[in-house]
Amino acid sequence: MNDTLKATEEQMAYAKLLDIGMKLGMLSLVVTFILYVFGILTPHIPVSDLPKYWSMPVKQYLEATGIHPGWAWLHMLNRGDFINFLGIAFLSGVTILCYLRIIPILFKKKDTVYAVLAIIEVLVLTLAASGILRGGGH
Repeated sequence: MNDTLKATEEQMAYAKLLDIGMKLGMLSLVVTFILYVFGILTPHIPVSDLPKYWSMPVKQYLEATGIHPGWAWLHMLNRGDFINFLGIAFLSGVTILCYLRIIPILFKKKDTVYAVLAIIEVLVLTLAASGILRGGGH
C-alpha cells in the first residue's frame, strides 16, 4: 500500500504562484522599508512627530495628519511612509491571483463546483478589497 500523498495539478499551480507572489511581496517590503529608513523618500509624517499621534483614535489621527481613509494612499506613493503599502496591497492580492490561476485548471478537469466556488471567492475578495463595502465602523 502506497501511503504517500500527491498534490493535485491545481494545488501545485496555486502553491507555485503563491510562492512567487510571497517572494515578490517580501522583496517589495524590504526595498520600500529601505527607502523609508534611509530617507530616500520623504515621509508624510516626520519620524520625530510620530509619538504625538500614537495615542490618538484613528479618526482624530487621520484628521490631524491630513490622511484620507481607503485607497487614498495611492496618491501618496511618493512618500516614504506610504510606499510600503504597495507590498502590503500586493501580498493581500496574491490569493486572488492564485484563485484566478486555478480556475482554468478546474474547468479543464470538469470540476465545475470548485471552479464556480473559486470564481465566487475571487469576486468576494475583489469586492472586499475595492472598498465598496463599508462596515466595522470605518
